[in-house]
Amino acid sequence: MLQNVKVVLVGTSHPGNIGSAARAMKVMGLKQLVLVDPQCEIDDQTMALAAGADDVVNNAQIFSSMQEAVADCALVVGSSARSRTLNWPMLEPRECGVKFVQEGTSTPVALVFGRERTGLTNEELQLCQYHVAIPANPEYSSLNLAMAVQTLCYEVRMAFLESDKAQYPESEPVEYSRHNELEMFYQHLENVLVDTQFIEKDKPNQVMSKLRRLFSRARPEAQEINILRGVLTAVQKEISHKK
Repeated sequence: MLQNVKVVLVGTSHPGNIGSAARAMKVMGLKQLVLVDPQCEIDDQTMALAAGADDVVNNAQIFSSMQEAVADCALVVGSSARSRTLNWPMLEPRECGVKFVQEGTSTPVALVFGRERTGLTNEELQLCQYHVAIPANPEYSSLNLAMAVQTLCYEVRMAFLESDKAQYPESEPVEYSRHNELEMFYQHLENVLVDTQFIEKDKPNQVMSKLRRLFSRARPEAQEINILRGVLTAVQKEISHKK
C-alpha cells in the first residue's frame, strides 16, 4: 500500500528541501516523490540532505502542473493551513493516514505539499478531495517543508501498520488464576514467609498487603502463579530437609 502513495511537492524553491523531504519519505517507507514545476535544480545539496535516500530523489517524477501529477490518483489530499475563505472538507493528520490506507491499497493516492512561503494556491487546493492541517502550536506554527512531510508520512505509516496488524489473528487469550486460586497462592506465600522468619505470624504487618498489591499490579498469568507456587513448595521442602 505504501508504494501507492505519492508525495507531491509543488513549486519547491530550495534544493535542500527536496532532499530532506525524500529522506523523511524513505524513513516512513514511501518512495514515490513527485515534483511539480520545481523552482530549483536537484544538486549536491539535495543529495547531501537526502542522506541515503538518493534513490527516492533520482526516481522522482517531474510535471509542469499539479493536474498532470495527480491525474491517475483516486484520492488527493492537500496540506494546508485551515482557511476561512476556502471551505473544504478537512482531515486531521490521523484521519488522513486512515483514509490513505482505506483507499490506497489498490490505486495511487497523493499527498500534496505547497510552496515553502505561500503553500498551495486556491486553484490547486480545489484539485484535492480533502485538505489536511497539522494542529501545531497556534502561537508558533512554523513547520518547514520536510517537517510537514515527515509528520504526515508518519501518520500514513502508522495507519498502515495498524491495518496490517489487524489482518493477523490475535494471540491466544491469556488465562488468569481464579480468585480462590490467588487466595491459595497468597496463603502459601504467607506460610513460607513465616517459615523463613521473614514475617512473624502473630504480629500484624503490612508486608502481605503490599505483596498483594504488587501481584495485583503485575497480574501474573495462571501458569506464572503455578511456577511461583512451585518455587514456594521447593523452599518449604528445603526448610523441612534442614530441620
